[in-house]
Amino acid sequence: MSVPKESPYNPNRFLFNGHLQTIFPALFRKNIPLAFERERITTTDGDFLDLDWLRRGSPELIIISHGLEGNSRRPYMSGMADAFFSMGYDVLNWNFRGCSGDMNRKPYFYHSGATSDLEQVVVHAQPGYRSISLIGFSLGGNLTLKYLGEAHWPGHQKIKKAVALSVPLDLAGSSDRIDQPANKLYAFRFLRSLKQKIRQKALHFPEIASEIRLDKIQTLRAFDDAFTAPLHGFEHAADYYKKCSSLQFLSGIRHPALVLNARNDPFLSAKCYPDKGTETRGQVRMEFPSHGGHVGFSPRTIRERYWSEIKALEFIQSENYL
Repeated sequence: MSVPKESPYNPNRFLFNGHLQTIFPALFRKNIPLAFERERITTTDGDFLDLDWLRRGSPELIIISHGLEGNSRRPYMSGMADAFFSMGYDVLNWNFRGCSGDMNRKPYFYHSGATSDLEQVVVHAQPGYRSISLIGFSLGGNLTLKYLGEAHWPGHQKIKKAVALSVPLDLAGSSDRIDQPANKLYAFRFLRSLKQKIRQKALHFPEIASEIRLDKIQTLRAFDDAFTAPLHGFEHAADYYKKCSSLQFLSGIRHPALVLNARNDPFLSAKCYPDKGTETRGQVRMEFPSHGGHVGFSPRTIRERYWSEIKALEFIQSENYL
């Protein structure tokens, strides 16, 4: 494994801790208007996925995956898409099931380890491209690394590189971290959105919530115990976390990949910074800057690109980055 290193990220001096570095871009970052073209594809189980394309005829494609309760057009997604599109790449931002604005057709939706959906996006997109690179934020980062660490996907044949940002490599520890009192605001926002999604889905599939009172669920782990795990074939939240944490899949990755986790990320557990002891056959580079927050890495001035976008460009464009 490449030796983890401190990256020279210098945050705006007014954003002096992990919470501010997380909250400020989430609330105040302006969305970049991009001319996305929406495409809906049918999945093998009869559901659908909504894809947003930026095309310029490049032989290289970037596929970007969003985070928990995000979507393809969140500012961090549009920012990363713009960074690569402006450098000549084609870009595909995709929406997890139920995240595009239209509720998906099945009683289940998406989760941190649903790599079959990412495979379907990759296989659908790859004709006409010489290479594909993957970028994932948070939950999408975990999904990306797990996908690359699973050896059986045909879609791997055109993958060039991958970048995973603010990744909960350890799902159990990260879920418990978000549920701590100091992070109550984040948990509340996630749970409010997730509960609303269950209410919408229960209109068509009342059996999924018939024996559960949503108002009694106060933590992400409790939500995953009640809904995420059983809806997607897991025994309980602990089983879901154990089977889907990307930390255990790093050793199977055969493509150059960059993991970028800020040490002051309020969402991540200590196991999300595996300084040593993880065998990755030299393919995974890990950088743990002291600052950055969760899906933050704001620039020092509004005229600059987000540091995470610069790092992703450097990694994917470099021939000898590992």
